[in-house]
Amino acid sequence: MTATQQAQSVPPSWAPALDPVLGTPEARKLGGWLKTEEAAGKRIFPPRGTRLAAFELTPLDAVRVVILGQDPYHGAGQAHGLAFSVQAGVRVPPSLVNIYKELATDCGVTAPGHGNLEHWARQGVLLLNNALTVEEGQAGSHQNRGWEAVTDAAVAAVVAKREPCVFMLWGSHAKKKAMRVSGLADSHHLVLTAPHPSPLSAYAGFFGCKHFSRANAFLAEHGRGTIDW
Repeated sequence: MTATQQAQSVPPSWAPALDPVLGTPEARKLGGWLKTEEAAGKRIFPPRGTRLAAFELTPLDAVRVVILGQDPYHGAGQAHGLAFSVQAGVRVPPSLVNIYKELATDCGVTAPGHGNLEHWARQGVLLLNNALTVEEGQAGSHQNRGWEAVTDAAVAAVVAKREPCVFMLWGSHAKKKAMRVSGLADSHHLVLTAPHPSPLSAYAGFFGCKHFSRANAFLAEHGRGTIDW
């Protein structure tokens, strides 16, 4: 898997931001490493063809909200290219259960009975993980392998947009990733921070953060509509 093959699958709206990164020696090294890992029999999630789903479902010009995750889910059948999301029919993970709980108390939205967040992505919610792949059963296994340069470039492209967007940063990892992008702290975008929705930290301030209603209020105020959560 060469960087060129990776770049061919990048949606047109994201190509100016991501192609330069995917053309670097570091990106070619990442592609070669992933190919070697798969050839050795390791199961990598999400499967090929879905690793850039966040960019495919949410074009850059359509982005209104950014939610940052850390890794894809590392269980079989879970990850499909969108942060915090799982395919319909897969048990809803604990962090997403807590996201749904906050959404219910904040906006009165009833949990849908599944964990597929494609309906958010198609409305302009970029559900982006820091690393876009992971080895089965090994959380964090593909961190610092080169994906960060790609996803940092994606965040920077959103920061550069003229249209106001909302960054919903849950946990220290998401906050650090977004804030290291030049210009975000002093930008015209709304930056919302809270603890991670994991059961280990949700009660430390994620519950009650009201990010969903605050995001919609900001978007409406700036003429960007609202998200049907």
